[in-house]
Amino acid sequence: MPLPALADDEVLVRVRACGICGSDVHGYDGSTGRRIPPLVMGHEAAGEVERTGRGVLGFDRGDRVTFDSTVWCGTCEYCARGASNLCTNRRVLGVSCGDYRRHGAFAEFVSVPDRILHRLPPAMPFEHAALIEAVSVAVHAVKRAAPRPDDTVAVIGCGMIGLLIIQVLRHRGCKRTIAIEIDERRRALAARFGASATIQPASGSVAGEVRRLTDSRGADHVFEVVGHSGTVGDAVASVRRGGTVTLVGNLAPHVDLPLQAVVTGELTLLGSCASSGEYPEAIDLVARGEIDVAPLISAVAPLAEGAAWFSRLHTPNGGLMKVILRP
Repeated sequence: MPLPALADDEVLVRVRACGICGSDVHGYDGSTGRRIPPLVMGHEAAGEVERTGRGVLGFDRGDRVTFDSTVWCGTCEYCARGASNLCTNRRVLGVSCGDYRRHGAFAEFVSVPDRILHRLPPAMPFEHAALIEAVSVAVHAVKRAAPRPDDTVAVIGCGMIGLLIIQVLRHRGCKRTIAIEIDERRRALAARFGASATIQPASGSVAGEVRRLTDSRGADHVFEVVGHSGTVGDAVASVRRGGTVTLVGNLAPHVDLPLQAVVTGELTLLGSCASSGEYPEAIDLVARGEIDVAPLISAVAPLAEGAAWFSRLHTPNGGLMKVILRP
């Protein structure tokens, strides 16, 4: 690939670490239609400023940085109201669906506008900083739902984002969190990160277990972090009447929705997309150890081995969580 072109408001970043997202793996096999070749994928990254455009004043060569995965314009109505994740002109690094295309960070260099750039604390490893994007997604989802400390919260799906949501909930003071996850190792991590109870969904009815743990009432809030019809149905069946289901998982473009249960239970359904201004908070939470990302990193490998790691991540039950590639 040629060296990325640099506009006046852009910064050329030498990539030091870039995480393989689950969405990259599903893009790799073509199942989502959001990674149409030719494309440099990768949007969970950190590195050092190599060069700045003529109009950039706030960054210098050698600065340690991470950056938002969403390239927002800063001028549309959504950006003006602080909803940069909904930007009318948004593009996403490493994504190439019909609406937008922009090369990402599985490369030695990537160019990004300075408005989406954030400085890193000197002691934060680049491998940890590469997970800031995922932490910001979790922080945004919890802010969308806004559970109270005395609420009972269920999290369906304890992959990367689900485990980070559990940590954010713990940080926000939520003491009753139920983690639903089929993988035993991930359930153990959920308990380590603050879940007060865990459920193996294959052992029976998820909703029945959640209601058993809540005196038949159901959870006040449910975060669905998978994106399948079955898990969306479990989320709706597990929440109390008048409760809130926050949909974070985005694997399938269409899912079945138990409409009568939503209507007659007067449920609130929230969608949560990416993040919108949560990067500084996410960096602070990781820097202070409130969010622990180290146990989520399964491997750190050279970028040259990336194809092999994608193949391993695509294999079900491979036991891997987050793989970080280093150019």
